[in-house]
Amino acid sequence: MKALTLGAMIMLACSAAANAQAPSWTVPAENQRCPSKWGASDERGSANHQKSAAVLNAAKLIKAGEVIELAHVLGPSMAFFGTRRFDVHAKPTFMNQFSNMRGSNEEVVITEIGQVGTQFDGFAHQTHLNSWYNCQKVDENVERSGFKKFGIHNVGALFTRGVLIDVAGFKGVDMLGDNYEITVDDLEGALKKQNLTLQPGDAVIIHTGWGKLYGKDNPRYVKSCPGIGVQAALWLAAKDPMLLGADNWPVEVSPNPDKQLSLPVHQIALVVNGIHLLENLKLDELAQKGVGEFAFVMQPLKIQGGSGSTVSPIAVR
Repeated sequence: MKALTLGAMIMLACSAAANAQAPSWTVPAENQRCPSKWGASDERGSANHQKSAAVLNAAKLIKAGEVIELAHVLGPSMAFFGTRRFDVHAKPTFMNQFSNMRGSNEEVVITEIGQVGTQFDGFAHQTHLNSWYNCQKVDENVERSGFKKFGIHNVGALFTRGVLIDVAGFKGVDMLGDNYEITVDDLEGALKKQNLTLQPGDAVIIHTGWGKLYGKDNPRYVKSCPGIGVQAALWLAAKDPMLLGADNWPVEVSPNPDKQLSLPVHQIALVVNGIHLLENLKLDELAQKGVGEFAFVMQPLKIQGGSGSTVSPIAVR
């Protein structure tokens, strides 16, 4: 058998590449996704829904005055992704030498405060190459002291209608499988079972049951998780929510069933559609009580130029 010539080898390689399966989703070209529907200079994205009408609509859902916390405690038992950390060092500071002998205590916290615990993703957090939401360029807007565009300090308070889509409950399980991809049929089925419909500007929260592992089996929690896939994310984005959240670490299924893709829902939400993500939610109480609709209240920390924020959202009904 004759050795292949360089030309033949190149042709074979090109043929193999052509026959390889294309990715199941690709980031739309900039001329397809920009400018944003909110305007070419917009930095708020889905937070533009935060108007007085959203507050008044959500306030109508408060009947019993019950507050349900949706955040995990910040501490050493948290599940951390990658090299993130959260260290607290107690700091007794002084004892005043006055008649009332007032003492004082503080603490030093060493952490990546924007991306640990129950966390809210801003638009500076994710890119497609050098391009953010609304096609702003990272290399033109990054400084040592923070991002000049999309700083999380600009988001402000969010008070809107919250909707819990209980996919685990719809599937009849306490917790979805380790890499279960939530489909459009799952979302529609759960909403129908709960007699709910989505409205523009909603805080859409997805219950997978995966949060049961948080702080108890952290290695499994961060290794993989059930969550929405590309088609479900596109379907939800078309509903025009204020944010998408879940009781897992990336909101989406991980790893993605398409091995060529790395967390594509992050790009679909944050980069393409300007929709915030809310991760590591504590949803057990909401699900146990069957609360599907509520007033959602949250405010990110005002971290100048930050890419995200640790948050403590609440549901009020």
